Amino acid sequence: REAMSSSLRQFLDIAKRCSVVIACRVAPLQKSELVRLVRKGVHPTPVTLAIGDGANDVPMIQEAQVGVGISGKEGRQAVNSADFAIAQFRYLQRLVLVHGMWNYHRACKFVLYSFWKNAVLVMLMFYYTMISGYAGTSLFEDMIRASYNFVLAGPIIATGIFDREASDKASLANPALYDMGRLGLALNP
Repeated sequence: REAMSSSLRQFLDIAKRCSVVIACRVAPLQKSELVRLVRKGVHPTPVTLAIGDGANDVPMIQEAQVGVGISGKEGRQAVNSADFAIAQFRYLQRLVLVHGMWNYHRACKFVLYSFWKNAVLVMLMFYYTMISGYAGTSLFEDMIRASYNFVLAGPIIATGIFDREASDKASLANPALYDMGRLGLALNP
């Protein structure tokens, strides 16, 4: 980790007290350095979101973990380098508050489901090994063990397709629902 100058440290300390930092009339390299400063200087490391609409925003979008490109008058360079593309700035609210929340909850459920599904299988084999006196025999036939993940993929696929923690209207009306993902609460049931 490289040492940070005192002026950058001061700037970061002031910026951390703000709820939003907007940089206007800065060079493309300065925009990407601002994102890098936040990623390296803030602990715990936040997820950074960069939003841009032109070629001058490309370095910033590429430096952030999540990049959103807005297609418009300045061309499609920002859209081509971004993770997500929207046609107008007003669609950003729906992208973050609705789809971001849904995706976060689905990802958390997938991680927890996969962990516990495999933990059950491993614990069964572990206890069987002890009960069998460490004989080296297999508890499950190979076909059963191979089909275990295939069969149990159905519920999580259905959850990924159909699950919505809250309706889109409720998500837009109550932005506090997004805080659960921002604060990382869904992985700690």
